[in-house]
Amino acid sequence: MTWVPAERLREKFKAAAKKLLPEHMVNEVARYRAYPKAERSLYLHVRVLSSVGLAKPKLSPPNSTQLFVFVCFGNIMRSPMCEALMNRECAALGHAAVSVTSAGLHSIPGREAHPWAIAAARDFGISLEEHRARPLTPEVVARATVIFSMDFQNQVQLVSRYPEAKDKTFLLSVYAGEKHRSAEIPDPYYLGEGGTRRCYQTLAVCIRNLARSLSASAEPGV
Repeated sequence: MTWVPAERLREKFKAAAKKLLPEHMVNEVARYRAYPKAERSLYLHVRVLSSVGLAKPKLSPPNSTQLFVFVCFGNIMRSPMCEALMNRECAALGHAAVSVTSAGLHSIPGREAHPWAIAAARDFGISLEEHRARPLTPEVVARATVIFSMDFQNQVQLVSRYPEAKDKTFLLSVYAGEKHRSAEIPDPYYLGEGGTRRCYQTLAVCIRNLARSLSASAEPGV
């Protein structure tokens, strides 16, 4: 009987699994393994909550000051657009008690918005030319009423760094509507200017629905 090294057996097993398992399952396993061991259980927790529809915040009417924080990777594309859109929606709907900010989990302080973001934002009547990236800080997390992240990586890293914020941290896509089938809003940094515009279309729907949900919660009997 020929002896086969354990490493070679593992490689054969991986190759066989890739042939037998659906591609999305292979990708999901790879994604899970990419997280540090300490974050893997958090990732599974977020995935399960998203899949069963239990990841939507219960927002109270904005009668007292509330801080909404939007978080992404670098605070140069998704989260600054959310901040600008939310400020505009709140002004239009009279939500004066809501304040809004954005931040990045890996931001370089003072970095300008990405050129694709600046160009795509103009299509929505938004200017990001004066935006400068800000890092997420413990002070902002502590003050936040609710924190919205864009994807699983954002969510997992945020809760891993700030476990006390777990119950007020949510994926923004819960406000994307039925047409958006993914639980995530992917980073357009890798998708080009056209991908950035598509991302911003999704963000605009999310923010509109989020702002309107505040109005609905303020109505009698809601």
